[in-house]
Amino acid sequence: MIEEDREEIYIGKDLPDEYAGSRYIATLKGGLAKAKANAAQAIPELIELSVNKSYQENLNPKHKLDARYGWYRYDVRFAIAVYNEQGEVERYNVYKARMIIRHDADGKKYLYDIINIKKEPSTPLGQI
Repeated sequence: MIEEDREEIYIGKDLPDEYAGSRYIATLKGGLAKAKANAAQAIPELIELSVNKSYQENLNPKHKLDARYGWYRYDVRFAIAVYNEQGEVERYNVYKARMIIRHDADGKKYLYDIINIKKEPSTPLGQI
């Protein structure tokens, strides 16, 4: 559930294919691709902490049923620990991204993808 507006977001059957095989993922390289892969482990938390909802009407005939009532986008931030040689957390790489939610013909909202992943400047341990 998205805390900001108490919206229920579901995980649909199409998420794995879109998340791992979208045109967007094909453009990611190195650390950003790794960040998206790692973010998959925290999808429920990312949904819960997303903010800044915006709406866009569906204009693509391909999605006339699975996004019949349009698309929602939310901002989300997540961090990935970077470990030193002793296995201790040295710092966190912090990322911001946009979550894409489709509003299905069944009236439910489903996570569709996470896109526009950008690394923020390095963050010291005490500031996360």
